[in-house]
Amino acid sequence: MTNPLLNDWDTPFGLAPFDQISDEDFEPALEEALAAHARDIEAIANNPDPASFHNVIGALETPSRALDQVLSVFFTVAGADSNPKREALQREFSPKLAAHFSQITANKALFARVRAVWEQRDQLELTPEQARVLMLTHRNFVRGGAALEGDEDARMQEIKSRLAVLGTDFTQNLLADERNWYMELDEDGLEGLPDFVVDAARAAGEEKGAKGPVITLARSLITPFLQFSPRRDLREIAFQAWARRGANGGETDNRDIAREILHLREERAKLLGYDTFAAYKLETEMAKTPDAVRKLLMDVWEPAKTRAEEDAAVLTRLMQEDGVNGDLQPWDWRYYAEKRRKAEHDLDEAELKPYLQLDRMIEASFACANRLFGLEFTPLDQPLYHPDCRAWNVTRGGEHIAVFIGDYFARGSKRSGAWCSAMRQQARFPEVQTPVVINVCNFAKGDPALLSYDDARTLFHEFGHALHQMLSNVTYESISGTSVARDFVELPSQLYEHWLEVPEVLAEFATHVETGDPMPGDMLKKVLGAATFDMGFQTVEYVASALVDLAFHDGAAPSDPMATQSEVLAQIGMPSAITMRHATPHFAHVFAGDGYSSGYYSYMWSEVMDADAFAAFEEAGSAFDAEKAEALESFILSTGGSQDPAELYTAFRGRLPGVEALLKGRGLAAYGCAFNEEHGPEGGFTLPARSGSIPKRAVDQMQEWLTTLPPADVFTDHLRRRFRPCL
Repeated sequence: MTNPLLNDWDTPFGLAPFDQISDEDFEPALEEALAAHARDIEAIANNPDPASFHNVIGALETPSRALDQVLSVFFTVAGADSNPKREALQREFSPKLAAHFSQITANKALFARVRAVWEQRDQLELTPEQARVLMLTHRNFVRGGAALEGDEDARMQEIKSRLAVLGTDFTQNLLADERNWYMELDEDGLEGLPDFVVDAARAAGEEKGAKGPVITLARSLITPFLQFSPRRDLREIAFQAWARRGANGGETDNRDIAREILHLREERAKLLGYDTFAAYKLETEMAKTPDAVRKLLMDVWEPAKTRAEEDAAVLTRLMQEDGVNGDLQPWDWRYYAEKRRKAEHDLDEAELKPYLQLDRMIEASFACANRLFGLEFTPLDQPLYHPDCRAWNVTRGGEHIAVFIGDYFARGSKRSGAWCSAMRQQARFPEVQTPVVINVCNFAKGDPALLSYDDARTLFHEFGHALHQMLSNVTYESISGTSVARDFVELPSQLYEHWLEVPEVLAEFATHVETGDPMPGDMLKKVLGAATFDMGFQTVEYVASALVDLAFHDGAAPSDPMATQSEVLAQIGMPSAITMRHATPHFAHVFAGDGYSSGYYSYMWSEVMDADAFAAFEEAGSAFDAEKAEALESFILSTGGSQDPAELYTAFRGRLPGVEALLKGRGLAAYGCAFNEEHGPEGGFTLPARSGSIPKRAVDQMQEWLTTLPPADVFTDHLRRRFRPCL
């Protein structure tokens, strides 16, 4: 065949020959690949032999090479390096792909054979992994609507197709709003900005073809601008543009799309016999029920809100000292939080960033993987889809394990955020298949590129996902790597973030960009000491988003999602100076596809586990304890979806965790003290460190007195640490 997407790839490690592929190849390749896959499915469904695990489930597990190759390349470039042609193709492909895969689950003959294998499962002497794959396959068919008949079956196919189109439209609208907006800065607008922000703004201006530096809606640029710009008027303009993504009116407005998506999801769930979409979606997750999710989020909400409100009072005083009257606004928070961090922790991000070079942080993530799991990374000189991309051959003991690709820099052709994907997943059936894994980030470009501490955490986070893919060691592709419950998939990624905070890692790899000197010891202490700084803000913006997501799906679909969003925020008492991390019109996690719909909580569910899991290393006395690392790989990273996630975590840790480790890790443990009703109308707050309680009137007096003291006063800090549980 002449189409490179359909050929056998005779390249190192079977990597896609990106230098041979053009946009004109995608459409004919997809048509041919879909037709071939449809023929394969029909052969399985109409096989005259009695249904068996081998000729039904095993056959379904046999990859369609052509279709896998086409889709892996196309969706890689569509997300990370889009252009008008690729966007048009994505709009065309979405309903085709939805229809194709819907027809598979709607194939009654095929489902009858899957069900026949399922019903004889106890007599088949399956391995535990085969039994798991059979259960998941049968469940996916049922949840996909395979048991529906007649009009209900037809309507389910219509819904799936329409949702695919709407998800694509939502994504492309958001990308358009992010790509099209920028704010030019004159010399006054550059005032007060650190050199790294100015350099990033100049680079962004060159990319946009502007006459000078610009601020774009790339998170790696707008966030530091909001942190450092003393120009409140410009901060407001930039923040409002960031907040209005997807809600600017016109062709790129996502509000009606969100409403339609929610109504279609509700209809889909009810066709399958569920009361709500949340009940349908959460049934297969660790949380299981909306009530369990809501309890977790509210357990964290009140402590986080209390912390955030106290922080807001401090930031308001700082703002007033600058001569700004009125209320603290969302475009003020990061600016005054940065001032406060510098004052209280003597930590200036402009001084910190030269120690966080992108290349050195990549080395750090690799070095930790080497010490924990014996992995080695050798650069590969291979054509990739963009000049910014890099590739490494991943080996262990000289044996090839995977290919890892890093695409780190923001650009107008890349959607926002950071993600990990696999162009090829690990499997041993029907033959050994090693993974090709990509991390995509949106860091500001520079020479050399410097990261914020949050950027460095993002790099480690996504590499944790990559390790989950690279260390996978299962037989079947459908349960490989990150093919796990949504509220379990973030455990490896969030857990790996902890190694960035290991002092010996920072001491070795956080070296100054000019001198090469390691980060000074006092700065290292400040970095680690400020690890939970502003955690009230971060937790509130996240939990608010998760609660709105849950409200959208746990009940009747709202006729006006924006009104529902406002109602939820009012009910929980959202602080006025903080906004949702992802407001509805740009909540891509929830509306760009079904992945995190009714599941945005999963980051926090996984965080409960990751805080507890890293504690296992701390209890062992070393972040690189060999026994714990082996257990982590054996029970979490290598197992994919081959077992129930609760069983896997219990095998690693010996038990399931509680929320306490999360609150401690976020610095919110002292804020989690419950109101004690035993003291009559006055009430009281129980101190966890002692019996009894302090009357509420005394608490109020102490709170008032503490607020009169300087925020950095040593005696005040001591009192806060001791008595904060009752304040």
